[in-house]
Amino acid sequence: MTRPHSHPLRRAAAVLVTAALFALTACTAGSSGSSGSGGSGGDTTSSSDGQSAQGAQEPAFDVTPLLDPKKKYLGVAVDGAPSSMNPVDHYAELIGKKPNIVASYSSWGDGFNVQGAKNALQSGALLYVSWEPFKPSVAKIADGSQDAYIKSFADDVREANAPVALSFGHEMNGGWYPWGTKTTKPADFVKAWRHIHDLFQEEGATNVIWTWSPNVINPVPSVKLKPYWPGDAYVDWVGVVGYWTTTGASTFDTLYGPTTKQIRHFTKKPFIISETASEPGQRRRADVRNLFKGVEDDPDFLGFVWFNITKRADWRVQASPLALAEFKRLAADADFGFDVRKQ
Repeated sequence: MTRPHSHPLRRAAAVLVTAALFALTACTAGSSGSSGSGGSGGDTTSSSDGQSAQGAQEPAFDVTPLLDPKKKYLGVAVDGAPSSMNPVDHYAELIGKKPNIVASYSSWGDGFNVQGAKNALQSGALLYVSWEPFKPSVAKIADGSQDAYIKSFADDVREANAPVALSFGHEMNGGWYPWGTKTTKPADFVKAWRHIHDLFQEEGATNVIWTWSPNVINPVPSVKLKPYWPGDAYVDWVGVVGYWTTTGASTFDTLYGPTTKQIRHFTKKPFIISETASEPGQRRRADVRNLFKGVEDDPDFLGFVWFNITKRADWRVQASPLALAEFKRLAADADFGFDVRKQ
């Protein structure tokens, strides 16, 4: 993660200077204790400016301890969250533990869910946002024409003052999304990523964990990942997307290994499985067991986010009672889950 920007402190200093100049002007215009417009205005403004300066100086949420925590993340994507945390609470009851990542999806042009970020933090979790640039093109985002929107989004992220893992253009190495290989050049993707990152830094939105999220390479082995890599200075986590399907890889190493091996040729950034679930079937209980064991045994993996939503398949863990029981048993391990506010 890049060095925190000093923008909020400069704003605070500016507010204090403004307050001092106003007070000086009021004193020269009349007596300091006068009850006229100058005196009452000076008293009120001084109090207001003091509160504003105090608020502006509130330290930004420091995500540094969350970049490589001692315990593993146990995350979930579930319909309705984080605008409402009721679905997350229900999921927590199912698996016997509170998730500490709440994943969501945001189309380009949508506003940032400030209250959702606060809701997640209040429950001890961080918000994970997959930012999906359906339109305009990634090249348009890179050329600066979307800067006003990006800055507004960044300002809201900063004002939320909660940890946010942000993934722009996930699964960029596949051809199934408009920002994927069929329409977007790797150079444009990298340029857009860096441009967005730099604008966030300028706006003082330092409470972001930048998460670069390719799909596992198994279905697209000919697409190399390195050309899409923005660089170590622009990324905190590598968020691998990979699902367990009845006809696909059946072990942790065969599902994620080819991808992580390729990535290790150009970065040592830690991995998090940013989207996963197991397709219902006879193998589902074993898939759950392999997922937990693979993440627990590999120190390079920080944890995973379970996609507990029905889409193309019923990925919800409760769709299989045996898999749910196995999930609950393994989630009880003290190595999984922690309160992000206490790191």
